[in-house]
Amino acid sequence: MRILIADDSVLLREGLAMILADDGHEVIGEVGTGPELVGQCLALRPDLTISDIRMPPSHTDEGLRACMRIRARWPQAPILLLSQYIVLSYATDLLSCGSGPIGYLLKDRVADLDSFLDAVQRVGNGGMVLDPEVVAQMMGRGRRDDPVATLTPREREVLELMAQGHTNSAIARRLVVTDGAVEKHIQRIFAKLGLYANADVHRRVVAVLTLLGLS
Repeated sequence: MRILIADDSVLLREGLAMILADDGHEVIGEVGTGPELVGQCLALRPDLTISDIRMPPSHTDEGLRACMRIRARWPQAPILLLSQYIVLSYATDLLSCGSGPIGYLLKDRVADLDSFLDAVQRVGNGGMVLDPEVVAQMMGRGRRDDPVATLTPREREVLELMAQGHTNSAIARRLVVTDGAVEKHIQRIFAKLGLYANADVHRRVVAVLTLLGLS
């Protein structure tokens, strides 16, 4: 994939570039500020943008805001955000804007190369990957009239694993069941959440957003 990296740390940018190049990807640009990120992403249209949430000058949410500006002009932009800490408002803002592939991971996950590269591949291929801690915290908020409450414990477990970006086969391995059993659970989840086959709707993504209270 053609990948754009945004982080104010030159060392981290170079490190990510080396990891990605070793995995066969092409790093087409590296930037260190929000405005540079917006300009380069819209100009280059990469297959994936990997960005830190906190960048100069305030080191709060410039990276996130830049990605939201990108999604406003390119709703399908594939973006993988990295963060030192989980901030639920950041996840909510990001997941609520645009409709393209998205990922939100703790930076610590980068140290697990297999998991990080798997997330890169999943988001680049059009999926959604959320850090397990993001999923746990967002689910813990609680809300009234929760459609997810109709799911069985096993269906909820399957949906949580979907939110973390796992494929049906990966879910089957984790739960020690067959791929067919996972597919049946997913079809029941879609039915209970009122998600029927529609070419204009990515049911897997909408189901995850419903789980997190964003749909």
